[in-house]
Amino acid sequence: MTSQTARLEAFSDGVFAIAITLLIIEVHVPGHEHAETLGHELLRLWPSYLGYLTSFLTIGVMWINHHYVFELIARVDRTMLLLNTLLLMMIAFVPFPTAVLAQFVETDGARAAALLYGATLTLTALAFLAWWRYASSGRRLIDEAVPDKAVEDITRSYLPGTLLYGGAALLAFVEPWASAAAYLGIAGFYALSLAQWRARLGRRPR
Repeated sequence: MTSQTARLEAFSDGVFAIAITLLIIEVHVPGHEHAETLGHELLRLWPSYLGYLTSFLTIGVMWINHHYVFELIARVDRTMLLLNTLLLMMIAFVPFPTAVLAQFVETDGARAAALLYGATLTLTALAFLAWWRYASSGRRLIDEAVPDKAVEDITRSYLPGTLLYGGAALLAFVEPWASAAAYLGIAGFYALSLAQWRARLGRRPR
């Protein structure tokens, strides 16, 4: 890893850390006026807990993928810097639709909230795919020691992302809760995909 790629990854790690930390800030502690019914109030916050879990897993899987892919990248250029910045912009935005979904999922605004969340993750998946495709196309930025099979496996795992998140967003028109459940399922899917291509990678380039 060069000093340039190390600096870019360090900056990216900072953005990921801030985004994932902001998620818990949106889980608000009940006020003192609810002291006598604190147990009930804590249970009433379950949409915030679910939103926190879903987005934490989603951002966490993205960070793991981002970290592992940087082990394959030998160099960066201006376009890569711009695409990485676009990706980080989308990731930093995720806490907002998470808070909106948690607050409105039990109201008449549930459909709009689920659509906002899905649109955000769909655009994030598009940014991630563009980021990877630019780096991997013609092995433009990929380390020579990385086998072609590893590159192909990562590409295959990223391709369904936009369709999966887009489909989950469209579910909000039918049932917002089905849409929310699908987002959590997609995070699990990518965690499994990550384990598969990581196992194929074998020895990591340095």
